[in-house]
Amino acid sequence: MDVIISRPIILAGGSGTRLWPLSREHKPKQFLSLLGRDSMLQQTLQRLEGLDGQSPIIICNEQHRFLAAEQLRQSLVEGASILLEPCGRNTAPAVALAALHAMHDGDDPLLLVLAADHIIQDVSAFQHAVSQAAVLAMQDKLVTFGIVPTRAETGYGYIEQGDPIGGFGAHVSRFVEKPDADHAAEYLASGRYFWNSGMFVFRASVYLQELERYQPAILAACRQALEAGARDMDFVRIDRSSFEACPADSIDYAVMEHTDAAVMVTLGAGWNDLGAWDALYDILDKDDSGNTLRGDVLAEQTQNTLVRADSRLVATVGVQDLVVVETKDAVLVAHKDHVQDVRQIVERLRAANRTEHIVHREVYRPWGLYDSIDKGHRYQVKRITVKPGAKLSVQMHHHRAEHWVVVSGTAKVTNGDKTYIVTENQSTYIPIGQVHSLENPGMIPLELIEVQSGSYLGEDDIVRFEDQYGRV
Repeated sequence: MDVIISRPIILAGGSGTRLWPLSREHKPKQFLSLLGRDSMLQQTLQRLEGLDGQSPIIICNEQHRFLAAEQLRQSLVEGASILLEPCGRNTAPAVALAALHAMHDGDDPLLLVLAADHIIQDVSAFQHAVSQAAVLAMQDKLVTFGIVPTRAETGYGYIEQGDPIGGFGAHVSRFVEKPDADHAAEYLASGRYFWNSGMFVFRASVYLQELERYQPAILAACRQALEAGARDMDFVRIDRSSFEACPADSIDYAVMEHTDAAVMVTLGAGWNDLGAWDALYDILDKDDSGNTLRGDVLAEQTQNTLVRADSRLVATVGVQDLVVVETKDAVLVAHKDHVQDVRQIVERLRAANRTEHIVHREVYRPWGLYDSIDKGHRYQVKRITVKPGAKLSVQMHHHRAEHWVVVSGTAKVTNGDKTYIVTENQSTYIPIGQVHSLENPGMIPLELIEVQSGSYLGEDDIVRFEDQYGRV
């Protein structure tokens, strides 16, 4: 059976708070490499190889635009559209924006709607189910994928299967909220219930038609937000004021629970939404003691435990059923039975106006990254990496001076009215209030140490005059 999907839609706007401290607001789980070298977004893109159709539409938060663009570049994906949501409004508006964008030139493609943060182990089975869903979508059905359940799971919503259609699909009888343990066991035993995957196939016009029927305010707001938006380099910026006025709702609540066009195709492909650390533990390889260890880890008398060490040695002795996650600025220790409550730690960090739930010590920028390796009263030390050919904005600071020491590579420095080259083991000084910029004119990454000193060292003490990434 040929696969006839025209336009993949990848929703990359989640926050992944239950995977803290690895997943944070500025780099949530869809952009992380949790399984193997590639990020979850990149693995989702790889899953599309072999499906005929146009390049994907990526929908992400505005603050993640350069992360998404860089991971697309690394995956050699060309021609993708990146729609930037100024705020989150759930999946129904996000897919409406994508559908309207896909129809902009008069096309009416089949849309394959995927989340960027799901794991599917059997790609062949996934693509076969997509081909079945496409046949039903060509008949103006709104197709969702029901995951064949492997346990009485209380963390997922369910779909009750109705009468068969097309020889391989079924009408949706009803959608069910996350059940308690007793109801989950009943659903599993009945054979009629499937996990709700949140993935869909439908024609763009059919989805918009049903959205207009049941939630016309969402469609009207999305039309206005897209029309009032603008292109910015490789991005499509959605108008903030119009989109903020849009009601927030999921596809299930807005359309699928109401329409008589909802059908389901079953999917048994090793699906996992990696919602929390226990889900990641379940899918990773384990040693003879049931442990999954990553990084510099010494485990003694340790059983059924996940340990991830990113920057230093982590040792465990005489423990079991734990999740231990170490990053450069935070350590999580949790019992596997309580990992769903990690989000409460995130809420406490937010309430205390801390930053550990927002950014990592390493912060990615379109030109490269920096790592805040030390900070004290009136000083901060950063290790800065600038990609070949990249340039930081032309900027100045009101409250801090900067000392730059080049460790490797070549720096082209603009310092007031002077421009000069700084090479390995050389340094330069940027006074407070001086307009300056930093560029890597070479063919290898530029590595330098920056020592900031002054009365205020926040990232918001940046006045940009010129920026090739549109951040002025």
